[in-house]
Order: sequence, then C-alpha cells, then structure tokens
Amino acid sequence: VVFPIGFVSDHMEVVFDLDTEAAAAAKNLGLTFTRVPTVGTPPLFVSGLAQLIDEHRHGTPPLATIGEPYPNPCPADCCPPMKRSRPGH
Repeated sequence: VVFPIGFVSDHMEVVFDLDTEAAAAAKNLGLTFTRVPTVGTPPLFVSGLAQLIDEHRHGTPPLATIGEPYPNPCPADCCPPMKRSRPGH
C-alpha cells in the first residue's frame, strides 16, 4: 500500500511516479500494488489549511493542536539520520 503523504492532490508527479513507475516495478516483482488516493479538496480539509495559514500569518494561537502547540523548536539531535538496513536500488 502506497500513500503519497507529501501531496494533497493528484498531479503528474504522483500519477507518473506512483501509478505508472512504482506500479510497474511492483508488478515486475510480483507484488500487489495499491495506492491510497490523495486528500484532494474536501471542504473540511481546505478550511483546516486556511485556518493554519491564518494562524501563522497573524501569530494567533492555534484553535486545535495535537501534542505541543507550535512553535515547538526541535533540538538538533531529535531526528538523527537513519542508517539504511539494506543497500539502496
């Protein structure tokens, strides 16, 4: 199962890289391939993005948070580079 988490809508990069190239690579390896749809433009999602933009532009406290409210400075050593367990392609 592939989820294009870095993208909010389908566009040529998602369609070509995932739906074409990654799907073909999976097929050649005998793997089942399923792509989760991108978020798209449902009104609740779009209004949430607009809310975040307004909060950042105007410096207002967030209406809702998960965990610590931003800004949450990340210490330099919180996300060390991961070592690859196997060689890349």
